Amino acid sequence: MRARLGWYATSLALLSVLTTATTAVAVPPPPPNPSDAEISAGRADADAKAGKVGELTNRLAQAESRLMQLQADVEAKLEDANKALVDLQTAQDVAARAKADAESARREADGAEKAIGTARAQLDDFAAGSYKQGSTIGSLSAYIGAKSPQDLLARADLLNAVSGSELDALDALQRARTTKANKDSRARAALDLATRKQAEAEQAKTNADNATAIAQQARRDQAARSSELQQSKADYERQLSEAQARVGGLEDQRKRYESWLAAKQREDAANAAAAQQSNDDAAGPAPVGDARAVIKRAMTQLGVPYAWGGGNSRGPTRGIRDGGVADTFGDFAKVGFDCSGLMIYAFAAAGVSLPHYSGYQATSGRRVPLSQKQPGDMLFWATGGRIHHVALYLGNGQMIEAPYSGSQVRIAPVRYGGIVPYATRVL
Repeated sequence: MRARLGWYATSLALLSVLTTATTAVAVPPPPPNPSDAEISAGRADADAKAGKVGELTNRLAQAESRLMQLQADVEAKLEDANKALVDLQTAQDVAARAKADAESARREADGAEKAIGTARAQLDDFAAGSYKQGSTIGSLSAYIGAKSPQDLLARADLLNAVSGSELDALDALQRARTTKANKDSRARAALDLATRKQAEAEQAKTNADNATAIAQQARRDQAARSSELQQSKADYERQLSEAQARVGGLEDQRKRYESWLAAKQREDAANAAAAQQSNDDAAGPAPVGDARAVIKRAMTQLGVPYAWGGGNSRGPTRGIRDGGVADTFGDFAKVGFDCSGLMIYAFAAAGVSLPHYSGYQATSGRRVPLSQKQPGDMLFWATGGRIHHVALYLGNGQMIEAPYSGSQVRIAPVRYGGIVPYATRVL
């Protein structure tokens, strides 16, 4: 079984260690070594700054929580815009086909009308010619000059046949004109409906873009506020560290150093345990068949830039403009993937074609409980019931994803906040 894991198990174990180490709270560097002369003057100042740091820490935690909520809202609205873009293209295609059908029906109706006119002119010519020759149907002059009774009957049959065929042809053409006119009317009605649907899709795209812009502005405002709080907190932490250094003295400094050393040792032990656990986990079942091919194909894109709207079955593509966050990161000028684009590329290895919208991808296969997820399943995240992100499960609690603008395709531990309670199994 270990031989089957190959590069996948080795790289996954290493990445698991790295992600575990980076997501944990890192132990800070050793504190400075203050002098005894600063203790008395700095005690009150240190107490005041400690209180301020605590206050800013609480405020920053609230601000960052709000920022994450707004980011999820932006992602949801971006996916709404993505859906509207797909629906608009579909409506435009339907409208184009309806327009072509209506034009064809109109030409057929015009042709039928022209044929009616030609047949009517021929019938009029026949009637006029008969009249001039004195052979109008029902006139005795049509039969004068007959040389025998047989000739008389032949003339009568000829006149009846000619006039009857002309009238029958005219009647058939009139029926054809009615049929073509009905087809033309239905085609125009279909074109009107398709045009209305296209207009509705265009309005939905406009509404989605406007909602995205509002959400993006709210996120930018909150990000600016969080940045200000972070800067203030960092400044007060620096001042507190300086004040504590002045107050602590050498003896207290030694105690703080010992505390830091113990924390560092605990961190090192945790990292070692995580590495061992990751190696043990890597010995579990490996993905096989199509799932292995899909995972392998996705892994070849590690480090490729995130580009909103980017990616297809052949690889990364240039992103598109969204009028907001993605534009500020220059996604439209980057060649890369967004979350659903990466899935399209990966599953192409198994001959599976997916739509470029995570909401539709969630219904593209069989849903299984999240606890039964297997390598090669797709995982989804939602806000307010709307799916806004997708990733590919690798096994061992790891996934590969194209996370957000400004990032790259990466492997990360599965995030359970906001995850939907099922995985979608296409293979």
